[in-house]
Amino acid sequence: MPELYHLKERIERFTGEQFQGVLLNYYRDGRDSVSWHADRDTIPGVKTAIASLSLGQERLFDFRHKQDHSKKYGILLEHGSLLLMKADLQKEWEHRIAKSGIPMRSRINMTFRKVMK
Repeated sequence: MPELYHLKERIERFTGEQFQGVLLNYYRDGRDSVSWHADRDTIPGVKTAIASLSLGQERLFDFRHKQDHSKKYGILLEHGSLLLMKADLQKEWEHRIAKSGIPMRSRINMTFRKVMK
């Protein structure tokens, strides 16, 4: 898919990171969500950067500290936004996209990742 490869190249130039894989997630509406988590290592034992590209409906992307859940932050991911989660972030923080009672349109999220060769 040349369009997806072109996006990957642009993201690599912008972030200075290299990625070998992409995971696509489709959120139909505000009822679709992903619960609190830290991404698993895509290379065993190694935390790597993840670039997250959001397309469609804006959604709030929440972070919370693993040891102190009172430490929380939210970032509004608008259409076309790119979020780079550096490797060390997921050692101490979890993230989620919460359900929403507000009517929402669909959203696609692409996470570009480093994977084992």
